[in-house]
Amino acid sequence: MVRSRAKERVTSLDVARRAGVSQSAVSRTFTENSSVSIKTAEKVRQAAIELGYRPNILARSLITGKSNIIGVLVSYLDNFFYPDALEKLSNSLKSEGYHVLIFMAAQTQTASNECLQSDISDTEASIDKIVSEILDYQVDGIILASILLSSTLADQCQTAGVPVILFNRSQTGDYISSVTSDNFAGGIKVGEHLVHTGHKLPAYIAGLLAASTQRDREAGFMTALAAAELPLYWRGEGHYDYDGAANAARALAALDPLPDAVFVANDHMAFAVMDVLRYECGLSVPGDISVIGYDDVPVAGWPAYNLTTVRQPADEMVAETVSLLLKQIRGEESEIVRKAIDGPLILRESCRR
Repeated sequence: MVRSRAKERVTSLDVARRAGVSQSAVSRTFTENSSVSIKTAEKVRQAAIELGYRPNILARSLITGKSNIIGVLVSYLDNFFYPDALEKLSNSLKSEGYHVLIFMAAQTQTASNECLQSDISDTEASIDKIVSEILDYQVDGIILASILLSSTLADQCQTAGVPVILFNRSQTGDYISSVTSDNFAGGIKVGEHLVHTGHKLPAYIAGLLAASTQRDREAGFMTALAAAELPLYWRGEGHYDYDGAANAARALAALDPLPDAVFVANDHMAFAVMDVLRYECGLSVPGDISVIGYDDVPVAGWPAYNLTTVRQPADEMVAETVSLLLKQIRGEESEIVRKAIDGPLILRESCRR
């Protein structure tokens, strides 16, 4: 049997003919805040339903210069923080009349300081390519979640009139706005808590070396330890990766003496650390070693983990990001803004009190 050709796309002209109105009346009917009578709009919408017509939003954006689309670029979704944050971002933008296009970028894991600079360069080149593709969709704005952007492409976005906001990342330079939790203050809270609860052999498992979140959390932690004249006993790297953190936990468990506490740079890695310590090494958390994470994702409160952690104020971060982005889209904010929102230390049962 010969398969029939795909049905030709229905146009606004077809709808106009069916409804007995002008093509401009069809356009006004499907354009928000345009002037069209109720009777005409009803005829047009009925004709559109009968013909299966859908207005071409991208084509309309070429005329209006506004697509009502926000591009969101994220590097990975393994960490439970990001699916939750993306849902909040999407819902918040939708309530403002915007649609969200999500793009994925590969995560670069830096295994050593020697390859750090080349990894950063490779990652920036990859991100720049994807952001260039996002611009092709005529987006009104871009949110980069855990992504860095080169100053060259930031200038291109500015020239194109497309504002860009970093979410849960910041970077040096004065060319891009960012919204994060106060990672440095969070690290200080962890260090002070371990000092106040009498821990003497603190360890740390780092995230991605190129990430501002990693850098600031570790810097805050070390600042608190230095203030108490308590040296860091051991440091490992997990690269914000479950398997990487599991390997770091195995190295930690082999130490003699064993650290009495470990601060892990995010919850995703902390779960791996707890799994290895308890189920591979037969250690008690917190009996043998206290574990503290960062993010306070929903799983952190599950009885299986009961993780003490620093809460990232996702609701406030999302609200600030959307507010700042919309102000820049409307031309109400032209200055570079760096917002760091404080989050509390959530005390549960994975750390001795």
